[in-house]
Amino acid sequence: MNIYLAGDHAGFALKEEIKRYLAGRGFPVQDFGPASFDSGDDYPDFVIPLARKVAAEKDSRGITVAGTGQGEAIASNKIKGIRAAVYYGGSLDIVRLSRQHNDANVLCLGARFITQEEAIDAITLWLETDFEGGRHERRIKKIDQIEQ
Repeated sequence: MNIYLAGDHAGFALKEEIKRYLAGRGFPVQDFGPASFDSGDDYPDFVIPLARKVAAEKDSRGITVAGTGQGEAIASNKIKGIRAAVYYGGSLDIVRLSRQHNDANVLCLGARFITQEEAIDAITLWLETDFEGGRHERRIKKIDQIEQ
């Protein structure tokens, strides 16, 4: 499974730590940026190319890391085939259910609200959790029909 990363200035430091973690676990990782800290960058410049790549590769996943994760999820979800979910702390059940019930293929992390350890725990769970299918597949297909 290929993993794609993107973010903005608010998530830059955490994104770099996540990249090292994923590479250390043997995942092929491609970073869509930013490549360096720039307080004036705009997350759509990095997140939209990531979402397009994930949408084009069925078995890939994307992780965005920015201030709240909200804007990144909104932007990602504009791309046909993307199901982005947000995590910015609290119960990891939301992360698990985003995979089991929603087959989320992009995880958007709110770097201003979580620690590195929380981010790593969320990512690990998200990557290890499978989509349940069943009644959830029917719902995903209904969402997919909207994109047609």
